[in-house]
Amino acid sequence: MLKLESAVAFLAVAEAGSISEAARRLALSKSVVSERLTELERALGAKLVHRTTRRLSITEDGSLFYERAKRMVRDVDDAASEIAERRGALVGPLRISAPVSFGSLHLGPALYGFLAKNTKIELTLDLDDRFVSIEADGYDAVVRHGPVEDKRVIVKRLAGSKRLLVASPDYLKRFGKPKSLLDLEQHKAIIYSNRGAADWRFRISRQVSTVRPNTVMRVNNGLLMRDAAIAGLGVALLPTFFLQSALKERKLTVIDIGAETEGATIYIAYPEHRRASAKIRALTEWLQKAFGDPPYWDTAI
Repeated sequence: MLKLESAVAFLAVAEAGSISEAARRLALSKSVVSERLTELERALGAKLVHRTTRRLSITEDGSLFYERAKRMVRDVDDAASEIAERRGALVGPLRISAPVSFGSLHLGPALYGFLAKNTKIELTLDLDDRFVSIEADGYDAVVRHGPVEDKRVIVKRLAGSKRLLVASPDYLKRFGKPKSLLDLEQHKAIIYSNRGAADWRFRISRQVSTVRPNTVMRVNNGLLMRDAAIAGLGVALLPTFFLQSALKERKLTVIDIGAETEGATIYIAYPEHRRASAKIRALTEWLQKAFGDPPYWDTAI
């Protein structure tokens, strides 16, 4: 009979790349992990791991079993968590993804209090600026700055996000301050590569205009965009949650071109089957309260 503890040992070995490292992560002895791995191979009638004196590798059968085992262990963890949640306890694993810069500046600090209050939650936070797939990448939820296009997920608003045109005083001294959309097109721009120059949309009355300035730099990280603007490379269109200290210290100047910049929203999204999850519901409510409405980074500016 296939034992869950043996599947857990195999997953640890596959992810760690060695039995000794897997044993350390599981807080078990190497002999116990090796025993469980051998027991699993015997139960399946297949070799999952190829061992030599120098290295360890996963066999073709092991690769096939890995994905199934991962889902199986996750399903068991989820079932245990749901039973605990029915009794009013928030326990078990919670895996979320978020953008790198927002995660470092604001999400991380907000999560510390949540975890201190809910000590039985085992959080995994992956910071990634790419638009990850909730289901395919195995996340319980993702925090996203901007629209969530996947119609198969539940989306909840966490906070608003205003954006401002900014540049360094030195850049504006050298190239002048743009006063209109037409002026802005003549300037050098630092562009967020995940959205591109078409992301520069402005509203005058009811009319929306897209500006395509000359690109001096494309990058997929907001903090690097901010630092490039501080270095005087060009104009950047940035969320206010990046800008509090830079504006206060006058490293950046807000540019008014007589048009309203298009804002964004910070969302949390999770799969339909997580609708009843008390952990995600509690996390959503905690983050909404921690960020505020309007969010604290806007009121500070």
